[in-house]
Amino acid sequence: MTRVLVALLGAVVFVSACDRSGESPASASPGEAFDLITVAGIEKHYRYLADDALEGRLTGEPGYDTAAQYVAEQYEAIGLEPGGEEGGWYQAVPLVAFSLEEGSMHAVAHLDGIEEELVYREDYGMSADKVREENSVQAEVVYVGFGVHEPELGYSDYEGVDVDGKIIAMFGGAPATFDHNERAFYASGRTKVQEAVNRGAIGIITLWSRRMQRRMPWERFKKQTGTKPGMAWVNLTGQANDYFPEIEGAITLSPKAATELMAGTPISFEEALDAIDDSRPASTPLGFEMAIERRSLRESITSPNVIGLVVGTDPELKDEYVVYTAHLDHVGIGVEENGDDIYNGAYDNAMGVALMIETARAIAANPPRRSVLFIALTAEERGLLGSDYFANYPTVPSGSMVANVNLDMPLFLSPVADLVAFGSEHSSLEAVVDKAAVAEGFTLSPDPFPEETLFIRSDQYSFVRKGIPAFFLMPGFGSLDPDVDGSELFDDHLQNHYHRPSDDLSRPVHWDSARRFARANARVGVEVGNADERPTWNEGDFFGDMFARSP
Repeated sequence: MTRVLVALLGAVVFVSACDRSGESPASASPGEAFDLITVAGIEKHYRYLADDALEGRLTGEPGYDTAAQYVAEQYEAIGLEPGGEEGGWYQAVPLVAFSLEEGSMHAVAHLDGIEEELVYREDYGMSADKVREENSVQAEVVYVGFGVHEPELGYSDYEGVDVDGKIIAMFGGAPATFDHNERAFYASGRTKVQEAVNRGAIGIITLWSRRMQRRMPWERFKKQTGTKPGMAWVNLTGQANDYFPEIEGAITLSPKAATELMAGTPISFEEALDAIDDSRPASTPLGFEMAIERRSLRESITSPNVIGLVVGTDPELKDEYVVYTAHLDHVGIGVEENGDDIYNGAYDNAMGVALMIETARAIAANPPRRSVLFIALTAEERGLLGSDYFANYPTVPSGSMVANVNLDMPLFLSPVADLVAFGSEHSSLEAVVDKAAVAEGFTLSPDPFPEETLFIRSDQYSFVRKGIPAFFLMPGFGSLDPDVDGSELFDDHLQNHYHRPSDDLSRPVHWDSARRFARANARVGVEVGNADERPTWNEGDFFGDMFARSP
């Protein structure tokens, strides 16, 4: 598929954005409000946002800005009030984009007096530095399994090894022996890097596990690595967030290169793979050094979160907020596949934003006692940046947000029978979601793949880290069609369409399932918005205790 003429199609779709047909009435009964959610409304937004004209909605690019304008237009048409900065629809998120200077990347293994220069993309991938123009580090490499230390759970990858002044080699993920809550937390890259820094590590080598090899074959990874800049949000003092200056160099090593480098060391790559599959610590110095060099280029940009507001009806509770989120960005234009280089992100996450807009339509028609925010977030694909920035610099008082409902890549590939609310089991929100699901003819199912740690991998986690109960709503694997295996459809999407050009308007959509899903989503906000008490973390919950905030 060749690129379309943005100017021409942009003019066409802008007319659609300005269409005021289907506006919500000023007031409606609860049933009438939910009935305002229609297939036609959802499909209109979905088709607009996933159109080739928006060129994959990459953060900082014109396609994303056009999408943001569309969402603001829809908020206004529905009757929302601006919830952004200075009375507008937008919250400008300051970002730094960083990329590698061409030809500056070097990774050299030093073993038994022999230097071996690795080949960029074939043997390793590398990201740029968020702050510094130039980095170089050379040190001994120590293998540390998952890079997890949690003695209270009887596990430590650091016991018996010294990584002070060393480069650590570790896999992603966390031990399968952990409860899924602990597993999610300790699988977080932020948690792992902080632990490594606390122990004096100065570099990181990421190893590719068997699960990662299945999910992202190296041949696909090497085509994409280095094609897009990394990003970080910038705080009020001008510093890049989540920056660890102690880490002077980092690479991701291909399975082939890891096999060769670890041959003859105290643990082979295959033995390391076996150890993490068994959740068994096997940390050891590897007996060779790695030298890593890079030069980085940086650019300051801004990209907006788009925020609409439904003001609550209760004189006191209107100063509390239920927060809906869905990320608006995707990954732009990339490596061509089958003649198509536009990564439209139809399901990821044009669908989520479309559903959120129609949820806003229903809630605006019959506002609850609490106020409700609807945020189309920027830079999720760059590391949950838009949500993290908003959670740190909200446009409402920080203690006033009572719950977050997030939407990210809901798949309607067949008639949906059940919903999964990732993270709802941590708080009183679980009962609310269950009630909403049943009202729309769904059942509520548990997390079908806790090993994927999805609870920390989408925007709701930015709110959880601020102590706000949150969950991430998706269709489950159950299908009303007995001849359909929902898990097979999900796996096929993940393997063949996720973050690929084929996640576009050619994908099948069971539209009535999308409508019912949106209604259930709206019911949650109404229930939380009208409750006498704000949602609470369950007693003794891991995340509630970890991120508890003062009342």
